[in-house]
Amino acid sequence: MTNEVIKKLSEAALDVRKKAYCPYSGFAVGAALLAKSGEIYTGVNIENAAFTPTNCAERTAFFTAIAKDERDFVAVAIAGGKAGEEPEDFCAPCGVCRQVMREFCGDAFVIILAKPGEEKIYTLKDLLPQSFSPRDVLGEKAKRQKRR
Repeated sequence: MTNEVIKKLSEAALDVRKKAYCPYSGFAVGAALLAKSGEIYTGVNIENAAFTPTNCAERTAFFTAIAKDERDFVAVAIAGGKAGEEPEDFCAPCGVCRQVMREFCGDAFVIILAKPGEEKIYTLKDLLPQSFSPRDVLGEKAKRQKRR
């Protein structure tokens, strides 16, 4: 993955996080998901007073892409921090988001943690080394299931 793509995704995540709906935590997260098709899908965290229905930015991006019939993904950039301020630190995906990534992505899927002017790059295997995947349930059928 080129530095240009990394920067483009990071900037998209940093920009979209301004649209997060986070009245309870005050913690705004943005995600920019790159599909193999070249399309970029963004998402923000969307909180709910009941808390359980809250959706993370990464899952919002993935679910938007899935609704647009995308199934192959290359990378995601994530940026998070106090709403109304530039992020001061990196924001890693939660466990639920890592598991959603694993549903649609392989070990080499790239996860970019972004803050202004700096990125950290990981693979899904780095952040979820002993994952439970569609292959655990479907075996070899998992590859065919991913395509439909």
